[in-house]
Amino acid sequence: MAQDHLAASSPLAEHARLAAFAGEWDGEEVVFPSRWTAGGPATSHTVARMDLNGFYLIQDSVQMRDGKQIFATHGIFTFDREDRTYKLFWYDSLGYTPPSPASGGWVGKTLTLVRGSLRGNARHVYEIIDDNSYSLKIQFSPDAEGWADVLTGVYRRIH
Repeated sequence: MAQDHLAASSPLAEHARLAAFAGEWDGEEVVFPSRWTAGGPATSHTVARMDLNGFYLIQDSVQMRDGKQIFATHGIFTFDREDRTYKLFWYDSLGYTPPSPASGGWVGKTLTLVRGSLRGNARHVYEIIDDNSYSLKIQFSPDAEGWADVLTGVYRRIH
């Protein structure tokens, strides 16, 4: 009998750990001045779900300032069983295509993912505060050594 090459393996516990970020969230953010935008307070709304047999967390966010949508993101998170790291494929309304996903891992309740491009390096630091809230810090560095905050936020689950 021929082997079914399309039979999917089961997600690992590492995949399931991403479910901590699944759900609907409202966030209060601080955007820092950068070459992309002026700084200031913002709010965001995020919807995230585990999908594709539990292998991926798919996250969509919309950021608002002064009653207008100013930024949107689409993130796909997974665990790469080959190199044993978490991956974040990040797309946003600035329109840059990342050359590769951000990569990293958990330390305690903090997931840190870093990616590089010709424009510099980005670091996403997600910290679980409790079952109903998490924080995010996005930072930029030209050399992956001195990091400057681009965005900080705290997100609360909508019940």
